Amino acid sequence: MAKMWAGRTDGVTEKIADDFNSSISFDSRMYKQDITGSMVHAQMLAKQGIISEGDAESLVAGLEGILADIESGELPIDMECEDIHMFVEQVLTERIGDVGKRLHTARSRNDQVALDIRMYLREETDTITELAKKLIGVITDKADQYKDAIMPGYTHLQRAQPVTFGHHLMAYAMMLLRDVDRLADCRKRMNLSPIGCCALAGTTYNTDRRYEAENLGFDGICLNSLDGVSDRDFCAELMSDIAILMMHLSRFSEEIILWSSWEFKFVELSDAYTTGSSIMPQKKNPDMAELVRGKTGRVYGNLISLLTTLKGLPLAYNKDMQEDKESVFDACDTVIMCLKVFTGMIETLRANTVNMKRAAQKGFINATDLADYLVKKGLPFRSAYKISGTLVALCIEKNTVLEELPLEVYKQHSELFEEDLYNEIDLMTCLEKRVSEGGTSVNSVKAQINYVKEMLEK
Repeated sequence: MAKMWAGRTDGVTEKIADDFNSSISFDSRMYKQDITGSMVHAQMLAKQGIISEGDAESLVAGLEGILADIESGELPIDMECEDIHMFVEQVLTERIGDVGKRLHTARSRNDQVALDIRMYLREETDTITELAKKLIGVITDKADQYKDAIMPGYTHLQRAQPVTFGHHLMAYAMMLLRDVDRLADCRKRMNLSPIGCCALAGTTYNTDRRYEAENLGFDGICLNSLDGVSDRDFCAELMSDIAILMMHLSRFSEEIILWSSWEFKFVELSDAYTTGSSIMPQKKNPDMAELVRGKTGRVYGNLISLLTTLKGLPLAYNKDMQEDKESVFDACDTVIMCLKVFTGMIETLRANTVNMKRAAQKGFINATDLADYLVKKGLPFRSAYKISGTLVALCIEKNTVLEELPLEVYKQHSELFEEDLYNEIDLMTCLEKRVSEGGTSVNSVKAQINYVKEMLEK
């Protein structure tokens, strides 16, 4: 079949070349943006007197019919067409005749596809943002539920200091809040219209690019036509933001995988978000968390693929840029699915607060507080440190914890110990001593929760 661009060549290519060149298998998802952009373009052409009002009305009506028929399923997209732009224009011309051929006046497929992908990714960015905000809300609610549940905080995967589960969860809420902020910044730079840049140098027609931009919901226009058709920074930036978001989900997944193991048993995942083993009936596998962790590498690969494609391209448009879509579409699809699954997984997660607290106690993360108790009684720190370390060793030998050692045992090591030491080394007391802003005290966690809720409302 001869192509609509036939002229300089006869427009006839080999089947294998057609298949290699075609993008409709993946750019067909932008049909709505392509048709919407074309309707506004037709209106602009009429407004500027480039085509008649009657022709514009015919074009818009024909495009509206095509959109309605695609969405109803009455008009299947022909995968034999080169791309979604040619499919729409071909159907339009078949339906309304030669008037359909006027639609492509004062534009090129170069600025048309740049417009479509900006509009499409603008919607994807909004979807990802809303899903991230929903997850933040679920994490915040879970943190509120467990704001006073004691667990060990870790450095180097070694028990370090007592924190609350709510405090730990809020760390991830803060990460995701930054992700939302990054997506908002990305959307601002994305939301500039390239339509009217044409192939690369603009057009001789007296167009009104700002009219098109405003009516398509853009904040402004790309101010250099070469840049307008060749810019894919917004794709790379969005994929970078998605990669960082996925990194946060992956870190959280890693902890959920550890916490749900028999070795930790800090959390219990809902059966709805786990799987069983084909041969080991006792298994409850955190497959959803593992898949999120695995898919993070996939998103990283998409980002690197696009950056590598773009790094050597001269201005302006090159066919290499067709490779932008599959990677960015896949990144968006992946993060959207991961956010949906992750939200349900966290919403249905239950914490084993008894195991968490026992792990904190058996980590002797109140040993420093025990030494401080003796220092307050007048003992030099080094002497207090040695006594505290000796008592930890004794607990390990006896398979007990500092809170459960009898007072007479303490007095064998120092007469300074009194009954009040048990309050001083109580893990909740240790927590509440952390009065600095952003710390792990219950009041601090409440303040963090309130802050995040306020930011989500804004």
